[in-house]
Amino acid sequence: MGKRILLAVALSFMVSMLWASFINRTYHIENKTVITQNTIINQLTQETPGPGRQVSVREIPSALPPPLIFPFENTEIVFDEKTASVREIIFKRYKKYPFQIQNGFWLVDNELNFTVEHIGQNEISFKHQDVEKIINKRFIFGNSLYNIKLELSVENLSTEKLDFYPSMVLGALNFGKNSMQERFQEAILATKDKIIRVNGRKSIEASEVSFLGLRDRYFCAIISAEGKGFAGFIDKTSNKESLVGLKFPRLQLLPGQLFIGKFNAYFGPQDLSLISNLKPEWASVIHFGAFDIISQILLKLLEAIFKLVHNWGWAIVILSFLIYLLLFPLTLKQMHSMKKMQSLQPQLEELKKKYKDNPKKLNQEIMELYKSSKVNPFGGCLPLLLQLPIFFALYQALMRSIALKGAEFLWIRDLSEPDRLSFAGKEFNLLPILMVIIMFVQQKSSQVASSPEAAEQQKMMMIIFPLLFGFLFYNMPSGLVLYWLLNSAFMLISQLTILKNAKTHA
Repeated sequence: MGKRILLAVALSFMVSMLWASFINRTYHIENKTVITQNTIINQLTQETPGPGRQVSVREIPSALPPPLIFPFENTEIVFDEKTASVREIIFKRYKKYPFQIQNGFWLVDNELNFTVEHIGQNEISFKHQDVEKIINKRFIFGNSLYNIKLELSVENLSTEKLDFYPSMVLGALNFGKNSMQERFQEAILATKDKIIRVNGRKSIEASEVSFLGLRDRYFCAIISAEGKGFAGFIDKTSNKESLVGLKFPRLQLLPGQLFIGKFNAYFGPQDLSLISNLKPEWASVIHFGAFDIISQILLKLLEAIFKLVHNWGWAIVILSFLIYLLLFPLTLKQMHSMKKMQSLQPQLEELKKKYKDNPKKLNQEIMELYKSSKVNPFGGCLPLLLQLPIFFALYQALMRSIALKGAEFLWIRDLSEPDRLSFAGKEFNLLPILMVIIMFVQQKSSQVASSPEAAEQQKMMMIIFPLLFGFLFYNMPSGLVLYWLLNSAFMLISQLTILKNAKTHA
């Protein structure tokens, strides 16, 4: 019965994780001009040297085309100059991972044409001007890592009242380009009553939002406005893209009147401590699904272990052992229950032969046999079902853990990727292969003598079951495979120990 439950779980995994065997994402950034403050200063101070000079990009030669990159700390912010929006943020600390948000901070108006106005040590500003208005967008990168402030000003230049209905995009959700990212991306709209989490495939709007968020597998973008009356929206612009952003309250500017809006944002890893330090309410962006509480506990425990051993691989090893110890009473109960069931197999086979033409009587006799032998037929399944929430919770935590990005362990170069061991000029993933071998031995050691028909079924299960899991886990992140490998190894040791003790006392 326990094996059937496991097989059912494995089959359900296959539907949702088949993509893992075919995805091989590469990140490539083309046709970019890197504009640094030093480059600009070097060009300008050849004619006008002097400390403290304001650097105006209007003096930069027009040959420098967009997009441009603004380096700050361990990031590179890639701007589109015409729209004064953020295309992506490249995180050098995480192997130059590009968080591709597209159109970040874009004012939804194709007639606006911005130019870079000023670049400072920790800020960059853009300006648009036409006969009616001046719009300035000033990005300030704070001392807190990944914190961005935006100051937006709109000035009415005309002699008439200016009605302005701006919407500002936080970022875009893309569909169809990469199934792994699509699986993990999510939009979050926080109102005073609830947190709305959606995949972005439908257009929705929420009034009076306190903040907006969107995220992919590892990183997230969050924004909140200093002021009230802002609505949040998800606009499905096509089958391949949805925009997430803020709708401003109606602006009516008199001649010469100036509007100033201020916004706080976070563009960085899904790190609970970093986000909570900026704004505690933003922490709700990080969510691990149905078993979120368990995932949060396991992740905190993993981080605590890491602080002791200073290696994420060893932290996973220790966490796996601690989970094994925690679940050992259930595991032991499951194994004893399965062993009792196996001991009844000869009697069950006799009953099946005796009452093969009377199913009702057969069921009655089987239940009587279980009752007289004090065996619960579901005893082997219940402990297993109680273990599943922990596995699913840990699966979500490890799949999204930015801490594993670029973390090394033994021959593994990145615990967030398959382990990819090289041999004879070819790469293969060793951990899933070891896992298949351990599961095969585990299946073989649990076999029991029975009828030829049952023995054939056990033989098929012994082959199919490990291979199925090996297929599902082959391109999984090595950190997750490491956990499952260790879990299988601990289970096998327990199983062999119980069998050895049983033979000793036989």
